[in-house]
Amino acid sequence: MSEKLANVTVITEFLLLGFPGNQVLQRLCASVFFLVYLAALMGNLLIVTLTSLDQQLQTPMYFFLKNLSLIDICYISTTVPKCIMNTLTNSHSISFVGCASQVFLVIFFAGTEYALLLVMSYDRYAAICHPLHYEAIMNRGACVQMVTVAWLSGCVYGSIHVAGTFSVRFCGPNTVQQFFCDIPSLLTLACAGDQILEYLFIIASCCFAFVCFSLLVISYIYIFSTVLKIPSAQGRFKTLSTCLPHLTVVTLFLSSGFIAYLGSASKSPSSLNLYISILYSLLPPSLNPVIYSLRNRDMKLALAKICHEICHQTYKYLIYH
Repeated sequence: MSEKLANVTVITEFLLLGFPGNQVLQRLCASVFFLVYLAALMGNLLIVTLTSLDQQLQTPMYFFLKNLSLIDICYISTTVPKCIMNTLTNSHSISFVGCASQVFLVIFFAGTEYALLLVMSYDRYAAICHPLHYEAIMNRGACVQMVTVAWLSGCVYGSIHVAGTFSVRFCGPNTVQQFFCDIPSLLTLACAGDQILEYLFIIASCCFAFVCFSLLVISYIYIFSTVLKIPSAQGRFKTLSTCLPHLTVVTLFLSSGFIAYLGSASKSPSSLNLYISILYSLLPPSLNPVIYSLRNRDMKLALAKICHEICHQTYKYLIYH
């Protein structure tokens, strides 16, 4: 009995594995992370600015897109700055409270994004399948309520998982085989048998996520069936093109998360798991602005108007000063 109690250590901090390799390689990886982080911040902040200032972008789709960009800014800021700071200072420690906060925030923002993507699929369903009633269905009050539910569901989701993860006793070493605190890596440090509660939460979450995914698939079945009824090929393509950015973001978000957690559950080397986790921590937040803005005519026009206004005001300032 005394040996079992001796094996249970009181952990006040964790050590994040960080990037493998020598110090030069680690700093190179940190530099790449920093550049990707800056690109993600600039891209998402640009979307938030454009959708807030331009009157032509005050529609439900762009309201949801603004919230998606806010989520991506918060999501990538939860893990990447800490990782870069640890690498540059050659310190890999994170406090117990800091680790718990990181777990909560990652799950919170990931859950909120998943819920928001489901809301955005419903928006596309209403726009294509019920165009005459679209404004009544997706009125301002309904949009605010759906976004609020998405944020609240993410908060509840994060709270449940952080409670389940940190209700366990940690018997193993305090080294987390990741560059941030994630649930699979933390559960490997827990005492045998203590992970049951969190595993139950994970199973319940997977079931709920599958139900949400089924609703998303059903909405797109109705969308595709409606698109196929459009007589002209040009009309079908134009209608379907409004769904392509959302479909691309959903595919990127779900596939990256699935691959990352499949790698975490496998017996693959920890360095491979580390690189795989970059898929869902860096790619979606950095690519979402490109996916939604690259071929979006309204976004390009809004950006051109703001740039023209900035140049005009700068010219006036230089003339009169």
